[in-house]
Amino acid sequence: MLKRKNRGKRVKRHNPANRLWVVSGITTLALAGLLLRLGYVQVKEGSQFRGESTNVQVVSYPVLPPRGFIYSSNGTVLAEDKPVYDAYLTRLPNVSENLQNMADKLAPWLGESPKAVLTAMKTSPLATQVLIKRNLSEAAVSYIYEHRSELPGVRVEVDPIRYYPYGDLAAHILGYVGPITSSSESYYNKLGYLDSQIVGETGVEAQYESYLQGHVGEEEDLVNSAGVPIKSIGMQPPAQSGDNLQLTIDSTYQALAQEIVANYIQNSPLKYEISEASAVVLNVKTGGVEAMVSYPYYNPNWFLNGNYLKHSTYLEKSDALINNVIQSPEYPGSTVKPANAIAGMQSGTITPNTIVYDHGFLQIGNRIFHNWYLPGFGPVNVTQAIELSDDTFFYQLGLWLGGWNNNTGYPNGESYNQWVKTRFVKALNTLFGWEYRFGLGAMTGIDLPGEVPGMFWEEDTQQNYLEVPYDLKQAEASLKKKGYYDNWGAVPDLAFAAIGQSQEFTPIEMAQYVMTLADRGVKLQPHVLQAIYPADEAPGSPGSKPIYTFKPKVEARLNINPTYMQAALQGMYLMANNPMGLLYQGGFAGSPYHAAGKTGTAQISENGRNVDDSVTIAFAPYNHPQIAIAVMVPGGGASTTTASHIAHRLFNAYFQLHHEFFPKSQWINPQFPANWSSTFAAQQPEKGVMP
Repeated sequence: MLKRKNRGKRVKRHNPANRLWVVSGITTLALAGLLLRLGYVQVKEGSQFRGESTNVQVVSYPVLPPRGFIYSSNGTVLAEDKPVYDAYLTRLPNVSENLQNMADKLAPWLGESPKAVLTAMKTSPLATQVLIKRNLSEAAVSYIYEHRSELPGVRVEVDPIRYYPYGDLAAHILGYVGPITSSSESYYNKLGYLDSQIVGETGVEAQYESYLQGHVGEEEDLVNSAGVPIKSIGMQPPAQSGDNLQLTIDSTYQALAQEIVANYIQNSPLKYEISEASAVVLNVKTGGVEAMVSYPYYNPNWFLNGNYLKHSTYLEKSDALINNVIQSPEYPGSTVKPANAIAGMQSGTITPNTIVYDHGFLQIGNRIFHNWYLPGFGPVNVTQAIELSDDTFFYQLGLWLGGWNNNTGYPNGESYNQWVKTRFVKALNTLFGWEYRFGLGAMTGIDLPGEVPGMFWEEDTQQNYLEVPYDLKQAEASLKKKGYYDNWGAVPDLAFAAIGQSQEFTPIEMAQYVMTLADRGVKLQPHVLQAIYPADEAPGSPGSKPIYTFKPKVEARLNINPTYMQAALQGMYLMANNPMGLLYQGGFAGSPYHAAGKTGTAQISENGRNVDDSVTIAFAPYNHPQIAIAVMVPGGGASTTTASHIAHRLFNAYFQLHHEFFPKSQWINPQFPANWSSTFAAQQPEKGVMP
């Protein structure tokens, strides 16, 4: 487990004995120089300093450190610091000042009202530095320097400001930075931060704040009675930059992924129904995120370059700041069928050879539940049920798990109340429990802040069949302790749960789920950090060596019967490679990498309208999996309309970029695209194009 770095310590990479020898030598030379200088001052400048001794004081100013850079896995700088001029005020003892007069003089040059400047100045207690204005113009810098005698305590400092060279590229992974807010001031003060420091607000910037944040330095000046510096003493200690991070994402692939998602939605006949979309690609062997797309996009530079207000309407209406991949649970639809088939087989309810005859519907009581293919598929087994996404098979599986007979209802000798508190609960626990084991409905632990878990639902017959949350852990604990679980679910819940209509999962959960299927039951933790480097080293530079490297973390081994796993995976393979399969029909026909996957469509309500949630999960290649993909597009129509096509293009781009499976004429240059800034994906947030 990666622990927060102790901000008071630095990683030492040199021989301590050599370092001590060097320090001793420097100290000796410094003392000798100091004695010589002292003698010179006493002889040559003594009278001058004696006359000014009562008017000169030493003032210390903090010097803000640059944040560490953030790199992609292929070495592209995704976040860096640029120098800017900032104006500060330090209230000096024994220095006469007129804050109102100073504010009046500064305001026109700072582009602020005198009242705003005065307010900033008055927030500074005596001898404490306060930021007046960030990112000064050259004219403002010149004015302050030329009028220093009229502005006691006001100084210009060259500070680092965060900059994201490629705008919205990977913005939801990187996050953004900002000033310390009143709500977090106490927290950061306890860590030794200055109020003027910039901190990570979201994403990697927040997750790894303790590594990216450097160490504040201190500069000392001699100032005269007017508060004007007359001599620089130097920096003791100098500011130290933060550590550099390398992420798992490939910048070129991330750019391609954002283009694929944005362009497909923009050109979709359903684009006015789509308010958001998500896609995430995981490395099957490591759990590393190869690409993560949350649409619509935003530019993290807006939060520091003064453009936030310009884009505030877009941000509020589009919810672009939400990372849909980890924060927006959606209905998964039929994508849960492989997990539920495994649940049925592992529980002994069905076998790979169990046959259900699909007439195109199943009647439960006086209600008819239709298959998506109304004529029905006839006799189907587990593998065929997954390949064809046969609803009728899974309706029946849900009922069998609950011991429900379509002719007689609950088992003889039991009342409905007994059944709904025992067998019904056990059935839901079996379905939901296996989904949970695969990572569905649980936080994955990805190293990004703000992740939310998915949810399970059931209908409450006591509340007019209102959907209410189903607490899986509480139900399991109650069954174990009391032998029953109080609830008022409905029989159709078993059918709905079996086809993915009683669950909501985030795209990152879906990606971990399909990655676990690809790994034959080995569940890895998704992550975005690849390595941490010292401040003076960059990934790939000669001699660079990381101080930390992320190692794949196995969260669980599901120990699934290999025969059962193979039955489910074979169905997923046929769905992508057999003409009857929906993935095959949804863009995967003829794909040279032979993927395996599952589609899903669920009806949801978006802005008061009933629309379809388009979902696809897949991995490739089937025999030696490299990547696993999850795509969720609320409002995107059937899975074969939107999500499967996006997934197919993401697979193509990955293997073309890695020069696999495709002829050389179709390979993609691994260099970051020079035309990125002109692409629709890059321009979408700048132009405020609403999804």
